[in-house]
Amino acid sequence: MTEREDPAASPFAQVDRIPPEIRAKLIGALDQMAADPRIRRVREVARRDLAPRPGDRLLDVGCGAGEEARRLAGMVAPAGEVTAVDLSAEAIAVAAQRHDGSAVRYAVADVGALPFPDGSFDGVRTERVLQHVSDPDRAVAELARVARPGGRLCLVDTDWESVAVDGLPDDLVADVKAALAADERMRHASMGRTLRRRLLRAGMTEVTCEPVAFSFTGAADAATIVPLFNPDIPPEAGMLRGELHDRWLTAVAEADARGELLAVLTMWVAAGRKPG
Repeated sequence: MTEREDPAASPFAQVDRIPPEIRAKLIGALDQMAADPRIRRVREVARRDLAPRPGDRLLDVGCGAGEEARRLAGMVAPAGEVTAVDLSAEAIAVAAQRHDGSAVRYAVADVGALPFPDGSFDGVRTERVLQHVSDPDRAVAELARVARPGGRLCLVDTDWESVAVDGLPDDLVADVKAALAADERMRHASMGRTLRRRLLRAGMTEVTCEPVAFSFTGAADAATIVPLFNPDIPPEAGMLRGELHDRWLTAVAEADARGELLAVLTMWVAAGRKPG
């Protein structure tokens, strides 16, 4: 089964299936994340590890609105190019609308069944995608397949189990953790810290991994990266539902008003080289 066929996938993996008004909010949330200095820091680490050079052919899987693909296109210019793919046709449409004339080609594609021959790219990256897929090891193997021998593979993802908070009631935090653990959409909450072994299992060499930790002392600040804190994401598209969603956001707002809210989160960047 591909991710497109999987009804249990998260909303971020099923953008085309959700109502347009919720879809617009999700894309808006992704735009906010892309503009946040912490996500920019993660992407700087990822660019360093991917090590793009002029003339390289790169693949960005799960490109969203395409802002990072366009940034990479400038690094491989003038002879190189970036292929930017996403499972969502709506996301690809947004990316194409925002195109700036750089050497980027946009296409709809499934990370588990990429429509490219073996060894097509000098570098392959994916960011915050593997946490959503049903079989991440198959996806990493597919990413490795389309990299050329000697090419680089860079994975970026979140360790949602690293989320810790202060200033909120302990029983509420326990209820939220239990709800997230039971949510079938949160398939791989620990994904970030598993990236290194997945690269090793895919046969990559020279594997590196680096944690990038974030801290937040305000609800609006945290909301840009952690959907749990974003009141603009409706319950049906977010991590929490029903009464727990409302109780959580009320407690977050109260802690924020007292100046006591603290949240922390770790993302990981892992990279390796394909043998040959």
